[in-house]
This record gives sequence, C-alpha cells and structure tokens, in this order.
Amino acid sequence: MGERVVVTQDRDFITTVEAADPHRPESEELQEVHHVHELTPYGMMMLSLGSCTGIVLHTYAHHHGIELHEVSFDMTYDRIFAEDCAECEDIETYQEHIDEAIALRGELSDAERERLYRVSHQCPIHKILQNGMTVESYLAEGGSGE
Repeated sequence: MGERVVVTQDRDFITTVEAADPHRPESEELQEVHHVHELTPYGMMMLSLGSCTGIVLHTYAHHHGIELHEVSFDMTYDRIFAEDCAECEDIETYQEHIDEAIALRGELSDAERERLYRVSHQCPIHKILQNGMTVESYLAEGGSGE
C-alpha cells in the first residue's frame, strides 16, 4: 500500500487531516496532522487536492441550496508499474496514481450526490493532476541575500 491521507472538511471550511506514517507502510493507523511539515510532498499534494475539492463542493452546495454538511477524501498515493514491466529493472517505468474515495455527508438525494460528485472534478488541483502542467523554473536575480 502507498501513502495515505484523509482530508475532512465541514460546511464552515474547517479542515482536518489524518495521515498514516509514511515510514511504516505496513501500518494503516491514521494520526491527526497538526503541521504541514509532518507530511511528505506526496501527502501535501493529497492535502491540496482534498482541501481544494472540499472548498469547491461546499461553495457549490451553499450556492445551490444543497444540504452538504461534511465531505471527506480518503486518498492513497502509489506508483503503479506497467504490466509489461512487472519484472523489469527500469524503475522509471511506472505511473503515479491517487486513489480517492469521496464521502459526502448531509441530507442529500441520490441526484444531489451524483451532481456533487461531478462537481468535484472541477477543482483546479484535480484538473492539474489529471491533465498535467508545464512548470518553467529559473533563478531570480538578486536572490543571494544582498
């Protein structure tokens, strides 16, 4: 199993984060995260995805009179090796993968649940992760502390 993070957000946008210890992948026990520095870069990525999606869902629900009380995202990050490379030694032949289970809590009809699920894919972080992004990086001038 890969790295796991659970992000929960209520209708007031109060967000809590729980994560499994990435140094003990055999443990499924989650612990509350109090500071972002407790997460790995992959955990931070999942936190970004969950909190952004939660904001999108709660904002949409509020503007459309949908009784969404809380949403949580149980996410696992892993690397999936291609089938044709199951036994090869080239470790760069894998795909990054996030498995995301979305739990919607509130007085919701089946139609509202389905609508909110579709809206969840409109989160900007979701779109970036799904479609990719180019990052152009350079050193800024004058950044030597002078």
